[in-house]
Amino acid sequence: MAATGTKSVLFVCLGNICRSPIAEAVFRKMATDAGLVDKWVIDSGATSDWNTGSSPDSRGLACLRKYGIETSHRARQVTKDDFMSFDYILCMDESNLSDLKKKANSVKNCRAKIELLGSYDPQNQLIIKDPYYGSDEDFEKVYEQCLRCCKAFLEKNT
Repeated sequence: MAATGTKSVLFVCLGNICRSPIAEAVFRKMATDAGLVDKWVIDSGATSDWNTGSSPDSRGLACLRKYGIETSHRARQVTKDDFMSFDYILCMDESNLSDLKKKANSVKNCRAKIELLGSYDPQNQLIIKDPYYGSDEDFEKVYEQCLRCCKAFLEKNT
């Protein structure tokens, strides 16, 4: 998927309608603002197929818009090809990590480094909790965590 000289990252959560599309949109804006977006393939996906084709949660979209970020992402499930084509697969919690590692074990040429996005958090908040059953404030917390983590991840990979 990634052309020569480019890097690639796939952000993953359970349904690909809350956390991972926020992380994808935040990272895309950061890379764009830094003049690096052409050097990255950026996407997001789900460990489940529950929301395939759906837009991100309206509360997440409202949170992103508050910071001038738009996204047209549609939910999709992680595929076996993703493990062979992405450099990094960054997920939100231990359940995502476990599911992804199981899937990766069935892929012969897995090249993706699978990690928690929170492992890049300078405030050491390893888990980015699912805000789906929460409030607008929970989406705000996800945004703030993604902002910190994506900034650190981009700095480490530039």
